[in-house]
Parts: sequence; structure tokens; C-alpha cells
Amino acid sequence: MYQRVSATPLGEDEIRAAVETVLGREELRGRRVLALLPDTTRTAPVAEFFRAFYRTVKTAGGRLDAMIALGTHPPLSRVRLLHHLGLSEAEYNRDFADCHLFNHAWDDPQTLTLLGRLTADQIATATGGLMAEEIPITVNRAILAYDLLLVLSPVVPHEVAGFSGGEKYFFPGISGEEIIDFFHWLGAVITIPRIIGVRENPVREVLRLAAALIPVPRIYFHVVMGDEGLRGIFAGTEVAAWQAAADLSATLHVYYKPRRYRSVLGMASRKYDDLWTAGKVAYKLDGIVEDGGELIIYAPHITEVSYTHGHLIDQAGYHVRDYFLTRMEQFRHIPGRIKAHSTHVKGTGTFIDGREEPRINVVLATGIPPERCRRINLGYRDPGTIDPTAWEGKEEEGLLLVREAGERLFRLRQG
Repeated sequence: MYQRVSATPLGEDEIRAAVETVLGREELRGRRVLALLPDTTRTAPVAEFFRAFYRTVKTAGGRLDAMIALGTHPPLSRVRLLHHLGLSEAEYNRDFADCHLFNHAWDDPQTLTLLGRLTADQIATATGGLMAEEIPITVNRAILAYDLLLVLSPVVPHEVAGFSGGEKYFFPGISGEEIIDFFHWLGAVITIPRIIGVRENPVREVLRLAAALIPVPRIYFHVVMGDEGLRGIFAGTEVAAWQAAADLSATLHVYYKPRRYRSVLGMASRKYDDLWTAGKVAYKLDGIVEDGGELIIYAPHITEVSYTHGHLIDQAGYHVRDYFLTRMEQFRHIPGRIKAHSTHVKGTGTFIDGREEPRINVVLATGIPPERCRRINLGYRDPGTIDPTAWEGKEEEGLLLVREAGERLFRLRQG
């Protein structure tokens, strides 16, 4: 395992050195290599790693292509993809023209291949008996044309898998929907308070079982970002590399507060362009809102619930977990990923005798109209009436402002 951790941000030279050191152990001549890269909703030095991957592989006599591991996110246009990689069209044509760039397409069966199935017994063992069903494992068939996969894997606390990164760049990164629906709903049933920021958990175990079916060798480059830049690189094939990255993430990305607050204003990062991605504001802040308090997702730039899944969310709405668990047959047509997102944003609560009682009130201060907010069962506040400075410095009064919300996890300090 390669490991580089620094108290100050690591730059392009350190990134290049890490890539050259790790790939220097591989025989790359004549080999086809595919880089799996995060999309624009993740914070990572994607352009710097892409350049280091390309130049190292090419210098060694190999060939590199790159795929954006979108999961179910919308594809990047050619312009956005090149910008994401720090390239102009002219620079790409001049220096990178032999590198094929493409997006994953989770909903196109022609791009997918079946690797195998996880059995009901495997699922039951991994989940401690919580679930037991056979799950087909499909991934983008393009990977089978390559001799080696390089995975750029940002690691932060994650609502479904405990921490992001690692096997998640295959599932959901380049997978089909069956495994996506299954493990997202599994995480929702377990609930965010019991899984977010927890390194080892049933969801991660399921992801590892699925990844074991991938027949192509792979090397992970797990990266951990600090407020000012890259703070850690952990590379290799071992699970220990991801575990070390998760441990560093726990020290950098988890913030402890001495109390809960009656009103928390989470200002969503502009890298989130719909509620599907900006829901991370709720996932990361729910735990420090008082019972009966409000969590405001402040994002005037967001005008859509989900560019990919909006029609399904309109059908399901946002509800606590037990709203779905007690009427699974009624919502059988709603995919697990949708129900999971719904419960993650709404938060914990109860559903007894037909009455839903969320623990907190989630309010959207976005460009999504008030009538749609009501229809999907979320609160509404006109963002134009909100002055974020009114929450600033008011912790003693029960108000908290969190800027660039979505990646840092806030928890209540115990004791």
C-alpha cells in the first residue's frame, strides 16, 4: 500500500510522484488501461490525477482511456467533461487525442454486462439476516476490454456506505440499477444515524462481495481532501488502503458540536445542481437539529428535484423510513434508490396508525416552487427572504450556519 499524508495540501508534484511510484510496479507496455473518475459532484483533484495517469501510462508504453463513474447522475456534456479534466478542446486534440473519454450509462442495457449474482445466503450473511434475496450484478461492459482499471476514489462520510470511495466507484459508479436499488434501500433501512461515518457496515460488505465478481485487475487511488486541498493519498489493491483513507476522513470531515440547534441553515455547495445531490446537506446535518427543529437546505441556484429521477420522486414524495416499510406492496413500483433518497432527506421519525411524525422539519429554500415542495412533502421558504448572516454567530441562541454544506458530517458531541 502506498500512503502519503500531509498537514499541508499536496500539490501536482506529489500527485505525479504517487502515481509514478504505484504504477511503476506494474508492467504497462502494450496494456489497455481505463481510469474511472468521479463526476463534478465530488471534490477531488481530478484533472491532476487524470494527467498523471495518462502521462505515466503512455510513457510506460500503455494506452489510457477514461470513464466518468456517474452512477445515476446525468452525463457530462463534452464541454463539461473536458473542463472537469482541466482541458480545452484544442489541448485535448493536441496532447490527449488517443485517450477515449466517455460517460457511464446506467440505464442503457446495451452498455451493461452480467458478472454474476449474489445469492440470498450471501446477502443474509452480509446483512446479519436483515435481508435475503438474490441480486444480479451488472456493470458497464466496456471494462472487459481493458487489462487494468485505475480508480480515483475521493473518501468522505457517506449516508449509505459509511464512507464513500472504494467499491462505490463500481457500485453505483458504473453498475446497473439492481445492485444500486438494493444497497441504497439496505442503507436506508439501517438508517443514516447508524451508518454514516461508520467504516465497516453491512452495505460495505455487500459492495465488497459484488466487487469480487469483477474480473479485471484494479488499483485504487483513494484521496482525502481538507478545507484547503488534498491531504492524503492511499493507493493500492488492498482494502487497508481504503480503510486508512476512511480513518483520515473521520479526523478531517467529522465535526462535533456541543448541542443541537433549533434552526440549522445549510448552504449547499454549487457543485450540487438538483436536490438529488444537494440532499447531502440534510444527510450531514440532521444529527445536530433539535427534535422538532428545522433544517433549511439553502440553494437558490437549484430549480429541480432530480434531473434523472424527478418523476419518481414526485410519485413517492419525501417520507420517513417506516412510511415505506409498512406499505411495501403499495410502493413496490418505486425503486429502492428513490425510497432511500426520500427517507435520507426527510430524516428519522415514526409512522403509526397512518400518522407520520418526522423528527425534524426539512425546509427547501431553493428555486423549486412552493407548490412542488408541498406536493413532495417538504417545507418551503423563499430564499430571497433569507439572510444567512442572521444565523451567523448565533449558536447560543440555537441557530447554526454551515457554508459549503454537503461533505462535512456534523455530530453531537457525547459526554
